[in-house]
Amino acid sequence: MRDFFKFAERNTSYAQETLAGITTFLSIAYILVVNPIILSQSGMDSGAVFTATALTAIIGTLLIGLLANFPIAIAPSMGLNSFFTFSVCIGMGIEWQVALTGVFVAGIIFMLLSLMKIREKIINIIPASLKHAIAAGIGFFITFIGLKNGGIIIGNPDTFVSIGDLTSPMTLLAIIGLVITIVMLVRGINGGIFYGMVITTIVGMIFGLIEVPSSLVGDIPSLKPTFGVVFSHLDKIFTPEILTVIFTFLIVAFFDTAGALIALTSQAGMMKDNKIPNIGKGLLADSAAGAIGAILGTSTPATSVESSAGIAVGGRTGFTSVVIAACFVIALFFSPLVAVISVEVTAAALIVVGALMAMEIRRIDWTKLEIVIPSFLTIIMMPLTSSVAIGIGLGFVFYPICLVAQKRYNEVHPIMYVLCLLFILYFAFIV
Repeated sequence: MRDFFKFAERNTSYAQETLAGITTFLSIAYILVVNPIILSQSGMDSGAVFTATALTAIIGTLLIGLLANFPIAIAPSMGLNSFFTFSVCIGMGIEWQVALTGVFVAGIIFMLLSLMKIREKIINIIPASLKHAIAAGIGFFITFIGLKNGGIIIGNPDTFVSIGDLTSPMTLLAIIGLVITIVMLVRGINGGIFYGMVITTIVGMIFGLIEVPSSLVGDIPSLKPTFGVVFSHLDKIFTPEILTVIFTFLIVAFFDTAGALIALTSQAGMMKDNKIPNIGKGLLADSAAGAIGAILGTSTPATSVESSAGIAVGGRTGFTSVVIAACFVIALFFSPLVAVISVEVTAAALIVVGALMAMEIRRIDWTKLEIVIPSFLTIIMMPLTSSVAIGIGLGFVFYPICLVAQKRYNEVHPIMYVLCLLFILYFAFIV
């Protein structure tokens, strides 16, 4: 087992990987509660979505851990499940069965692109400066999510965002968790992020802010309402409207995953010479999870940026993913216990991990304007638009524009010109 996961090469241990896996799971466990809530608004059965969410996370996370040896979780994407429900099903009036079939088709196309190594090729040709910008941008993005989840920042019609009510009990709980986590980290306590979440949960229960579960074990809901419905709706996808939806799923999921993999493997110290070892296998695992998730009954899964919490406490191999998958298996039976893990509890982890990921900024050459502009736009637009893909897209548009303006045409890879054009079309006609 140690040799298979290369423990010695990556300077890790069973204890370190196990702690990392549990930390990542606790950071992402909310998806088991939130995903059914969001997708049920499209008409889907929430119980079936709960089971499909857990099974998809188990299968996808095991695949990326065993095939690519990445310490990463795969689970339904919060951005894509919102797009699925509110833009596609409610906004466009498309039945959830047909929309889910679109997700399935996109997953199959992803698998083909991965097997042909097209996705791997695109990720490898992304300039190093943009890769560092993507990693840093995702850091700012997840810190923004953590601050929002904790109620520390809130929406404001005049200033877009502003400081929240810091005297609110749940916001105070998030702030207490943040203080505990920061103190542990700066004192060099291994697993500080994990311990911070545990202590915050206990504090919340003591003060009645988090409900103590009345039972630990719950029944596993049936998959019957959603399982396999995609196979009976394949004839309905050949319309301009549905094809546009499939294309959007492809673009957003492709670059969300690419951005997350770049950021996470960079954080784990796995990126070498601007390339990610086993990236092809990681992409295949991700795309396979997309097709499998649609068959089971959930929207597009993606490489989870919350995996950064586990990497921050020492996750370096696929054994971390095995532990995460095992936690999801347990969660199937202990759903009442999982339900008490609120977003306020995980807020501190996201805020702190975002800060750690933002350290990638130092690796960008800030002395060259042609590098600074696309890198800065990549970073700043991720939190401002709540989209990794849009941040990446703007970087891909302005990077070739800046170099062409300097008559450095040959320094831009031909694929970057193609991606630049595709994103211009995407911004013009879809966003």
